[in-house]
Amino acid sequence: MTKPMTIGQLARRSGVSIRALREYEGLGLIYGLGRSGSNYRLFDESALWCLRIIHSLRSLGLTLKDIQEISMIYVSDRREPLGPYLQEILNRALSRIDARIAELQATRDKIRWFQAAHATALAGHSDLDLYAGDPRRDQFRVAS
Repeated sequence: MTKPMTIGQLARRSGVSIRALREYEGLGLIYGLGRSGSNYRLFDESALWCLRIIHSLRSLGLTLKDIQEISMIYVSDRREPLGPYLQEILNRALSRIDARIAELQATRDKIRWFQAAHATALAGHSDLDLYAGDPRRDQFRVAS
């Protein structure tokens, strides 16, 4: 068995911040060995395995809540195959991503509309109507 790691050592080895490690431990996503005599959190190599799993699932768009859910299912009922649960969570992640893509596309469309509607002002050939009603504008002119 290898020597236990402190949270700082685990952070250096994994590239994950101490703050995130504390959060993961609090959510039950990484396994700790308890505390040292100096009250440092201690971890073994299994924590690195957990972090690789977390990283893999996060790269698929899963939230920490999603990962916690699948972890709880895995730990609580090992007789059931995990695949169907993971499939459901991945489908939810896809729905979130699709909704976000739609929001971004709508924002892109608004930007393009604004650019077309205000092309002259954006090119510097006229004032931008967006700021024309600013009541502070006269104050700035007087102060100048």
